[in-house]
Amino acid sequence: MLDIKFIRENRDVVKNACLVKGFEDHTDEILALDGRVRELKTLTQTKTAEKNKITREIPTAADKAPLIAASKKIGEEIAAELNELAEKEATLSDLMHRMPQIPATDAPVGRDDTENVEVRRVGTPRKFDFTPRAQWDLLDMNNWWAPEKIANICGTRTYALMGEAAELQLAIETYVIQKLIQKGFRFVECPSITKPQTIFNAGHFMGADMSVMNDDVFMLTGTDRCLAGTAEIILNSLHSGEILTEKELPIKYAGFSPCFRKEAGAAGRDTRGLVRFHQFNKVEQYIYCTPEQSDEMHEHLLSNLCEIMEDLELPYRVIAACTGDMGFNKVKMNDVEAWFPSENTYRELGSCSSIGQFQARRTNTRYRATDGTMQFCATLNNTGIALPRALVPVLENHQNADGSVNIPKKLQPLMGGRTKIGGRHKA
Repeated sequence: MLDIKFIRENRDVVKNACLVKGFEDHTDEILALDGRVRELKTLTQTKTAEKNKITREIPTAADKAPLIAASKKIGEEIAAELNELAEKEATLSDLMHRMPQIPATDAPVGRDDTENVEVRRVGTPRKFDFTPRAQWDLLDMNNWWAPEKIANICGTRTYALMGEAAELQLAIETYVIQKLIQKGFRFVECPSITKPQTIFNAGHFMGADMSVMNDDVFMLTGTDRCLAGTAEIILNSLHSGEILTEKELPIKYAGFSPCFRKEAGAAGRDTRGLVRFHQFNKVEQYIYCTPEQSDEMHEHLLSNLCEIMEDLELPYRVIAACTGDMGFNKVKMNDVEAWFPSENTYRELGSCSSIGQFQARRTNTRYRATDGTMQFCATLNNTGIALPRALVPVLENHQNADGSVNIPKKLQPLMGGRTKIGGRHKA
């Protein structure tokens, strides 16, 4: 969330952020409420002091009745003003939790993903000398999944990889985790079960009413828990309420967890293949740093994912998300998209996001600067790898005419030295 002091001093900047991000503008209402809340706090403090003074005078007064009456009258006024204060503070809190993060000045301004800007392309899409198969055909012919059987057992939008494809997925996860550890990230195997407040604190949902999450989050009926959609949720609260030191920053985490999301795409889209499910695995990069370190850390996180694309020998491009597509809590966002031959297009495999101090205000995660002042941390996140989605371009880009799939060189040691898998079952 934003700092109320920032809103007071930067009304036009805040209003513009609402405009370019496409969120309802509550700036004027917030400032009016803020003014009344501060006024009520002053009133109740002044009247409480006055009531206390009268109360102290009553025992020694010759005529106690007027003082008792005055004390009662002031008490009733204080009670009414405290009721109004509680109501106004609740409304103010809700509206404060609806105000979007201020986008970076260099973020492209646009309404939606059609106005995102391509930053660069790396690698050239392969020209096949045979008709390449789509992911589901490769999975079928190599007996690497059983979608109908799993759907009957577990329901729609679920999957199970089998045999060498499952081994390859595990190899990719392991490779990415080891790579991030070598780059100074601390590995955290994160739980997927958490409290709703933890999800709320990550700032993905607007308002103060946490029931808004029910449409997207799997709540565990009969408990006070739910299922997290990303390890970012857990890592964001790892230092909740703590005061770090500036010399500790940046702190870098690589979190791994199964991820659970009710939202599984638009109706009729991605119903085939391995792109979108209710449950998937993800390695998440997450950083706590000072606001001054944020731009450098953004490039660090982004370059890590780009390196992973190159290690997987995938053509990819980097996108700068426009203001209307970057989301509620982000300062800036870059998507990394890999080439999907079966669709003849690039599709997103990860999003690198700078959040500023937006999340740290919710979790009250601060650091003591070298000058002794207390500051909120800046936070950033980026995908390390999300699977099985990332398996799709690996299978499709590295396939052979016989249905086998070449293993990227960086993964071969984790695959027992094998250079290819599949291809034994002819189409």
